[in-house]
Amino acid sequence: MNAVVGLLHQLVVIRGSVLWHARIDHDPFARLQLAEGHRDPYAIYAEVRARGEVVPSPNLGFQTASHRVCREVLRDRRFGVEVDDGIRGKGGLSLLEIDPPDHTRLRRLAAPAFAPRALAGFSGRITAIVDGLLDALPRTGPFDLVAGLASPLPIAVITDLLGVPEASSGDFARHGATIGSALAGPQSLAHVARLVAADRHLARVLTELFELRRREPGDDVVSRLLAAEGDQLRPEELRPLCLLLLLAGFETTVNLVGNTVLALLDHPDQWRAVVDDPSLAAAAVEETLRWDPPVQRTLRVPYADVELAGVQVPAGTIVLLYLAGANRDPAAFADPDRFDLFRTGGAEHLAFSAGIHYCLGAPLARTEAVVAVQRLAARFPRLARAGRLRHRPGTVIRGPAELVVGQP
Repeated sequence: MNAVVGLLHQLVVIRGSVLWHARIDHDPFARLQLAEGHRDPYAIYAEVRARGEVVPSPNLGFQTASHRVCREVLRDRRFGVEVDDGIRGKGGLSLLEIDPPDHTRLRRLAAPAFAPRALAGFSGRITAIVDGLLDALPRTGPFDLVAGLASPLPIAVITDLLGVPEASSGDFARHGATIGSALAGPQSLAHVARLVAADRHLARVLTELFELRRREPGDDVVSRLLAAEGDQLRPEELRPLCLLLLLAGFETTVNLVGNTVLALLDHPDQWRAVVDDPSLAAAAVEETLRWDPPVQRTLRVPYADVELAGVQVPAGTIVLLYLAGANRDPAAFADPDRFDLFRTGGAEHLAFSAGIHYCLGAPLARTEAVVAVQRLAARFPRLARAGRLRHRPGTVIRGPAELVVGQP
C-alpha cells in the first residue's frame, strides 16, 4: 500500500510542484522533468554551473553540476543516501538507499559475483549471447538496435548470473523492465497500475526462484545469497537486494549500449575507427560514460550541517548531484561537449558514482557494452541511422527506447 501511495504522490503532488517551480521559479531541476530537459539536459546542467557550484532548488534543497563538488560529496562520509520522506521509506532498493553498516554488510555479500576476476571467465558467455542476438538481425534491412541487442543482452546475462531458470526468464525480464521504468517516475495512472501489477508478478517469480534455489542450489548469485541467510542476510533483505541486482544489471547496460552506438553513429568517423580497430570499443564506451551516461543524477543527504563550496547545507537537506553535468564540466575536461574516443587527460568521469556507493555492476556493464560494440562493428561495419530515434521518458536514466539502424 505504501508503494502505491508513494507512486500516486509522485504522479500528482510532485508533478504539480515541478510544473509550478518550472514556470514560476525557472528552477533547473523542475525544468529537467519537462520537454526541454528530455530534449537536452546538458544545456540545463551548464546553466546550473553558471549559477554557481552549489545552487538552491525550491523543490529539493540544493543542486550541483560541478565535477569537483560532486566528487567531493560522493566520497565524503558525512553524506549518506537514506531519505525517509514518509512516503517511500527507507531501503526500497536495498544498496541504493541504505547507509553503513547495513550497506557495507550487503555489498560485501553481493560484490564477489561482480568482481572483474569473477567476470573474466564469463566474457565468453557474453560474446556467445551477443553473437546469437546479432545472428537474428537482418543483414541489410532496418532494425531496432534496442529491441534487437541492447535490451535482451543484459537481461540474458543477469538472469544467468542470478540463476533464473530459462522457463522463468521471460517473466523475469518483462516484469523487471516494467519495474525499471519507475526510475523515470510514474508517467500516468495507467503506468502506476502497470508498476503495481509488475511488482506483484515479480514478487511471485522471485519467491519461486528462492524456493527452487533452496532445493537445488547452484553456482549463482541467488544460491550464494540464500546460503548467507540468517547470520549475514535478513530474510526481508533478500528480495530488495535481488531486485536491485536485476535493475542495476539491466538499466545501466541497456542504456550504455544504446548511448554508445548512437554516439558513434552520430560521429561516423569514430564509428569507422572502431570498425577498423575493434580494440577502440573500450575507449568508445568510456567516452560515452563521460559524454552521455545512462545514470544522469543521484542524491546525497548530510548527517549534520556542512559547508559545501561556501554554501551552508543543513543536516537532512537533499543535495542533487548531476553526474552527467559534472562529466561535462569545463573545469575537469577540455572541450567537454565534444564526443572524442581519442580523448586523453582530464578528470575521472563520475558515471558510476564514486566512494562507497560506486556502482557494483560497473565491471559487468563495461564488459557487456565493449563486447556488444566490438561484435556489432565486426558484423555490421556499414551500420548507420536508418529511422526513428526515441528516448526513454524521464531524466534520471537516459538512453534510447528505440534506435532504428541498418546497413545500406
